[in-house]
Amino acid sequence: MTLAVRYTSARTLDTAPAAGSSPGPGEVELAPAFVGICGTDLHIFHGDMDARVATPAVLGHEMAGRIVRVGPGVEGWRPGDAVTVMPLRWDGTCPACRAGHQHVCQHLDFIGIDSPGAMQQRWTVPASTLVRLPGGLPLDRAALVEPTAVAVHDVGRAGVRDGEKAVVVGGGPVGILIALVARAAGAEVRVVELNAHRRLLAEELGLSTWDPAADDITELVQQWTGGAGADVAFEVSGAAAGVETAVDVLGVRGRLCLVAIHPRPREVNLHRFFWRELTLVGARLYERGDFERAVTLVADGTIPADRLISKVVPLTEASAAFEALESGADVMKILVDCTATGEAQEAAV
Repeated sequence: MTLAVRYTSARTLDTAPAAGSSPGPGEVELAPAFVGICGTDLHIFHGDMDARVATPAVLGHEMAGRIVRVGPGVEGWRPGDAVTVMPLRWDGTCPACRAGHQHVCQHLDFIGIDSPGAMQQRWTVPASTLVRLPGGLPLDRAALVEPTAVAVHDVGRAGVRDGEKAVVVGGGPVGILIALVARAAGAEVRVVELNAHRRLLAEELGLSTWDPAADDITELVQQWTGGAGADVAFEVSGAAAGVETAVDVLGVRGRLCLVAIHPRPREVNLHRFFWRELTLVGARLYERGDFERAVTLVADGTIPADRLISKVVPLTEASAAFEALESGADVMKILVDCTATGEAQEAAV
């Protein structure tokens, strides 16, 4: 018998037996090892996505594990291979797909939201979603490849160049990853974050931070840039104040990359967009090249994934992990160990 963590209703998860099935043509069966919990998973947990998510729903899309079985017609993969999954399934026929933008397919199946996810002991997915992991990469660290791919895509959409000055508004997991990827691209980076624990972790990773509750961020940017303003800003906070800050710090022809999902329309200073010829770009999900780059960044230590993992909990304690993240406790990333049902472990951060 295999187990799965299922969302059944607002703030309710259970751990229940999962129905197993042999992989069909073009499919593989995986044994997920570690699955990360992200902000979208929390939105589902709160009941905010009930119109989209069919219950009971198996959550999870940030994962690493190994192949157990391959279905008919699958080539290039074999049992035991270490993999992660790019959890996107597109139709290939809509206007977005025909234009080459399959990752934002107009009928996209985001696996782990629109269809069963990885928070289970066996998981069957299309072989086309697999991304190979290097043999020496620990699977717990590899579970951070998916959010790193988000950051790679965001930095690419913003067009970050060597020597530019970038402000990241919001220092949660994705914000920190964006800052690290932007730094790897040669940018000078500042992270704006209210939470002291997150600022401390960012600083331990060599990033400079500002506290918007104590600092005049716009003035600090003016001092930092000699009055020019930042070249690029990333809005990762999801807050109205974050949008205002991200716009205000930009210099002439600066670029604002919108990363956070804002649940309601926000006021935006369009006069500043006009006056400084600013550019706004959206960034959603990732493409395969982003995933492959993310694997490299995690494997070579550019992304110190082990430092971002605050806690690892067994499959049967997933509900408590969601509640810990919801509480705003001093955690960055919590992983669910799908191979264990014992006690939770604190990571050394």
